[in-house]
Amino acid sequence: MSALPPGFVRLMAALCGIHATMAVARVTGTLWLLHTGHSAFWVGLMLALVALTPALLGAPAGAWADRYGLWRPLLWGSGAAIGGVLLLWAWPSLLTLALSALGTGAALALAAVAIQREVALLPLVAGTNKQALYSWASLGPALSNTASPVLAGFLIDHAGFRAGFFFAVLLAPLGLVLLRHRRHAAWPSLKVTPSLLPALDLLRHKPLRMLLLLNVAFAVSWDAHSFVVPVLGHAREFSASAIGLLLGSFSLAVMVVRLVIVRFAGRYSDRSAMRVALAVCAGVLFVYPWLPGLLTMAVGSFFLGLALGSVQPTLLAALTDVTPRERHGQALGLRMFVTNSAGVLMPLGFGAAAAIAGPAAPMWLMALLAVSCWPATRSTGSRSSSP
Repeated sequence: MSALPPGFVRLMAALCGIHATMAVARVTGTLWLLHTGHSAFWVGLMLALVALTPALLGAPAGAWADRYGLWRPLLWGSGAAIGGVLLLWAWPSLLTLALSALGTGAALALAAVAIQREVALLPLVAGTNKQALYSWASLGPALSNTASPVLAGFLIDHAGFRAGFFFAVLLAPLGLVLLRHRRHAAWPSLKVTPSLLPALDLLRHKPLRMLLLLNVAFAVSWDAHSFVVPVLGHAREFSASAIGLLLGSFSLAVMVVRLVIVRFAGRYSDRSAMRVALAVCAGVLFVYPWLPGLLTMAVGSFFLGLALGSVQPTLLAALTDVTPRERHGQALGLRMFVTNSAGVLMPLGFGAAAAIAGPAAPMWLMALLAVSCWPATRSTGSRSSSP
């Protein structure tokens, strides 16, 4: 940790809190829907709503981060999450579940993009590089996604769904508490005020387009796992704790692989990393619905987590490498806009596919998508590991 820039740990912990709020609300809401007799379609609709606000706010969130810095986007995003999960805890229903999904999604759009921009602008110190720094930053969401489903499942089994929702209420203001010392920081000094419209002119650059395409493929594969595991686990009559364990094993692998990346960042090419991840992702997604028993499913989730968790630091570092420093926020916002636009549509497709062809269909669909994205890796190469 001595090689990390000053203030980095607080940023990472705040990002962890934002993701944990969303993860707890999502897994508790998913299990509540299934427990109360709602179909897989409603689960898909809830996941789509989580992605809707990042899709709508991703582009302006990046511009706001470039314009206002950290505190104002963090305040608005955290406020939306707090309001949503408070309503859900006080009155669990389809309406408050939808509002919670929209609120926690808004927190991801506004607060997470602002924090990621801060990470991109931190001065690199001796012994690290941008890919390693993003690997450390990605540990926050990985840690929260590892612990949150397990803790939520335990709370649901032993204290009920309201306890799971209340856990999300406690997590929601964590980012504001950790970064409150930044509330009076000066806004960035810019020569040109960034547009709040999507930075579509950045798409003229082919490497950036290919990076966004790969990002979408990995993100929706992640969503497919988040969708299928509760539905498949419920169909096999697993307990909430067991389903949380499956989701936690996936996130544990994400955390493990990002720790490995910190150690070996810069020693492999982006192209090799993407191709290995795509191959493992496609293979695991294809066989996962046939895996028998809790243990083998946990192993499958773990290997899928290794594949999907390995690429985000590389993608984020590459994305900021191919865009100007003063447009980092816009590039990160564009990434969120594109990824979550797909994230709105795909869960609805997952729900329809699962209703028609069974819970295996979404994973098989994503396996085909991973294979089809193989040509996009040709536009990614190797980058210097130096700062």
